[in-house]
Amino acid sequence: MSELDLLPIQKTINLLAPQGRTALLPLLHEAQDHYGYIPETVAEEIANAINVPLSDVFGVIEFYSLFFKHPIGETIVHVCNDPACAMAGSESIYKLLNQKESFKFGGEVKPRITIEVAACLGLCEHAPAMLVKGQPMISKDLQSWEEIFEPSRKRPQTILGGDVHRLTKNCGKGRRTNLDQYLETGGYVGFKKALSLNPGEVINQVKDSGLVGRGGAAFPTGLKWEGAANAEENTKYLVCNGDEAEPGTFKDRVLMEDDPHLIIEGMLIAAYAIGAQKGYFYIRGEYLTSYKHVIEAVQEVRDAGYLGENIFGSGFSFDIEIRRGAGAYVCGEETALFESIEGKRGFPRVKPPFPTTHGLFGQPTVINNVETLANIPIILSMEIEEYKSIGTEKSPGSKLFCLSGDVKKPGLYEVPFGVTLRHVIEILAGGMRSEHPLQAILIGGAAGAMADPSQLDVRLSFEDLRKEGLPLGSGVITVFDETRDLRDVLLRLANFFAEESCGKCFPCQLGTQRQHEIMKRIAKRKVKSSDINDLEDIIVTMTDSSLCGLGQTAGSAIGSAIKKWPTLFSPQELKNEFVGGQNG
Repeated sequence: MSELDLLPIQKTINLLAPQGRTALLPLLHEAQDHYGYIPETVAEEIANAINVPLSDVFGVIEFYSLFFKHPIGETIVHVCNDPACAMAGSESIYKLLNQKESFKFGGEVKPRITIEVAACLGLCEHAPAMLVKGQPMISKDLQSWEEIFEPSRKRPQTILGGDVHRLTKNCGKGRRTNLDQYLETGGYVGFKKALSLNPGEVINQVKDSGLVGRGGAAFPTGLKWEGAANAEENTKYLVCNGDEAEPGTFKDRVLMEDDPHLIIEGMLIAAYAIGAQKGYFYIRGEYLTSYKHVIEAVQEVRDAGYLGENIFGSGFSFDIEIRRGAGAYVCGEETALFESIEGKRGFPRVKPPFPTTHGLFGQPTVINNVETLANIPIILSMEIEEYKSIGTEKSPGSKLFCLSGDVKKPGLYEVPFGVTLRHVIEILAGGMRSEHPLQAILIGGAAGAMADPSQLDVRLSFEDLRKEGLPLGSGVITVFDETRDLRDVLLRLANFFAEESCGKCFPCQLGTQRQHEIMKRIAKRKVKSSDINDLEDIIVTMTDSSLCGLGQTAGSAIGSAIKKWPTLFSPQELKNEFVGGQNG
């Protein structure tokens, strides 16, 4: 490659190279955005500039699914194949696209397209969904093949509903809430109140609120902050985890696209409380609109003096760097995300030590999910009792739930903790889409568990779901009517984990592959007599022995289905089985 070819990205290389290895992912994105892939000579130039072995650079490129080492089509299409999109016909769309890779219209031969299957695009409420050049396109709305090559005229609007609108009050208006609009609705009041308190008082308010992590782990937020605040090191980091890739989840995408200032304000308060000087906002690679909107919002607050040195004369200095992921589900795990920011493959770290003492770059770090941080300004801007006036005693506040599948109104619903599953599905989402009755509900996403119709009256709170053996997870509710083959749903979940396992630990690497093999036989009705016992043993081993949450929950949905519908996995004759969809 000639020197002239490098000129378009040379400025960026020169600008970021002093950061060293942590600049690797931003530079690879810059290269791919310009060339359409990452040429070997460009990778070599990047490696030399940041002083990283070329083999390490290629290892990173191969680890992330959104990076390509070889030329691809001028138009890249990602077709979602998670359970919600598969039910809506995504496989038929994928086959049709492959038949039309190169075609003529208007007498002109259009360039070939590269078609990729995606585990989940975070557009579950718009199933079947796909991305065209990174922009969302709702497959069912396509009128002609030509539209595939046209930029999206407008981004799809998510149905927003619920019983309360604390987190979503600025969402669903068809635009990003800018700084002026955010200020008009009480924005940054919580941050200014925090600056009037000492950091310990801010932490105590968060502890008193009862807020726990909304990304799935449900760890008490105030305790996490306290651990980092008490660390003796001077350099501390605050990280926002916007790498939302759990199949069925799209709540963080809506918040980032529609109201990014709410999250940024939460980051400012958290950073002040723990004494962090630098923040990283890590956004899922597939979420280009979210990435763009967060960049715009961060620039607005920087220009207005909310970021930088000695903010509002308070002595508090803080700034935010935005990072884009590159297609790795495992990077939703906190330590794998740190590795990604540091310019490495997203392998989870062994814990302990924990991030609050040894996190990003080895320094004390607090990492919170998007929805968790969005709660912080609300807590600081009102009295604690007012915040806890909704929800339950052990699960105060509101929660965002992502509904998809066989309901009339898939969408994002904000409700107080403690409402029933029935209320969300039948009242808010309008009930079942067709006349076919409910068969099953996947709660918590791919890493969640299956519920049946007898559990519709369970309350949606951490304590009530725990009693039922169900995880709240990230707030996923995927509904299946009786025509759906649950074997196929579970096979897709098994395939997802087999594809997404990073391979660092053997229980997950081998367990997810073996689980997938057995589920393929079960889906084909070729069950071996030992399969059920083997499958249960694999799930227990992965749960008890895997390094991170991916392997620990990779078999949870399948394990719950074995308990509820054992005949789904039985080698008995099909006529004696309960098989959802076989007679529908």
